[in-house]
Amino acid sequence: MDVILTINAGSSSLKFALHPVSEPMTPVLRGKITGLKRAPEFKLSVPDESRSRFPKIRVDATHETATQLLLDWLDAQDTDHKIVAVGHRVVHGGETFTKPALIDETVLVKLAALTPLAPLHQPHNLAPIRMIAARRPDVSQVACFDTCFHTTQDPLAKLFALPKSYAEQGVIRYGFHGLSYDFIASVLPAKLPTASRVIVAHLGNGASLCAMKGGKSVATTMGFTALDGLVMGRRSGAIDPGVILHLVQQRGMSVPEIETLLYQKSGLLGISGISNAMQELEASDHPDAALAIDLFCYRAAGEIAKLIPALGGLDALVFTAGIGENSALTRAKICARLGWLGLSLDESANQANDEVISSTQSALPVMVIPTTEDAVIAKSAIALM
Repeated sequence: MDVILTINAGSSSLKFALHPVSEPMTPVLRGKITGLKRAPEFKLSVPDESRSRFPKIRVDATHETATQLLLDWLDAQDTDHKIVAVGHRVVHGGETFTKPALIDETVLVKLAALTPLAPLHQPHNLAPIRMIAARRPDVSQVACFDTCFHTTQDPLAKLFALPKSYAEQGVIRYGFHGLSYDFIASVLPAKLPTASRVIVAHLGNGASLCAMKGGKSVATTMGFTALDGLVMGRRSGAIDPGVILHLVQQRGMSVPEIETLLYQKSGLLGISGISNAMQELEASDHPDAALAIDLFCYRAAGEIAKLIPALGGLDALVFTAGIGENSALTRAKICARLGWLGLSLDESANQANDEVISSTQSALPVMVIPTTEDAVIAKSAIALM
């Protein structure tokens, strides 16, 4: 069976899946390697079992070595799966890449040049590409970009109030999590056939919102980088630029120190001082854990409200990604702050993570739709084969 291998490399993880070319929406295998550089662990979710034969991963394993181990493991499986292409999630495509691209050396150089715009993501996205190019140069590789979905936005939505010359040099709002939003947009017509104006909340360790009209991105909360917008696991989200000036001018902090502060020591972790994981914070009785959750929800509700004018109204709200799909408490707290929209939840449906969690009295539907980024990657890879 010809299959597409999809790879989604995060800061400390490597998610992978095998999708049949004949049926790309249904993976025959899906798993991930987590805890890279800390406590690496291999997990398989489709089929739902653990494979003890997977080689032991060194504590200092990188994305390159993890990719090599994954290829070795796939080769050793007693299956008839033949990898005919590899599709990769690449966070930033800049202004150059507005659709998926077949990767060659020229493309790889251009993607590496975008690293300053996504310093915590782009290098990890590119590492498996280089490894596979060296290991299997005959296999086509395709880059699918998180920024592509937002290219439909009006130029006004992308503009910063800086001298126009900066925008001409690429300092604009790009938006991210596009593969996730692309998947949600693809399934919305069947689930919400009469809803044109929808806000999708992709809530995870990285978090953002997207306002969609007719399945197209109109506005989003992330901007020039994946640091903007909502409170996230370790990232601050939107912050007064004057705070940065203060840290430089009054506290003498260096650029690397500020980068570490904003990208790795802020967000849920920074506020709570406990963890960046919502599940751990919900289980804690420490008041700062509750404070972090409340701030996360307060900011999310406020940003949802700010996106409504871009749509001219709201027909539905959709939650997705790790927190959005699994945290009933987070959804309840966010929706409670949006009661002025006539929005209300069915408590039992919300607790059960049902697909429809709004009550029969709610003025608009609220849904939980699991996102499947690897299916979008697989379909894009097939189209470019």
